[in-house]
Amino acid sequence: MSNLRKSARDKPCFVRIEGVCNGNSETVVLAHLNGGGMGMKKHDLHGAFCCSSCHDEVDRRTMITDKDYAELALRQGVERTQNYWLSIGMVTTK
Repeated sequence: MSNLRKSARDKPCFVRIEGVCNGNSETVVLAHLNGGGMGMKKHDLHGAFCCSSCHDEVDRRTMITDKDYAELALRQGVERTQNYWLSIGMVTTK
């Protein structure tokens, strides 16, 4: 498991889908953007700290919200996660 994936442990959900997010940091994992290909995930840099409920929604195991809204929330979560990693020096722009 990569350090980026490990860094999700006990963090708040950064995807925050309204009406879906369970707010439970104990369920947070790194959820990847879709599009890595059949059976493949995108690089961990393209992941967001995501609670189990939001993860179910962005992966469409549940369909409580519109697909486009769920994807937007995930992309915003990726940005928040990347900003967090930059702020603590876990990733750099060099």
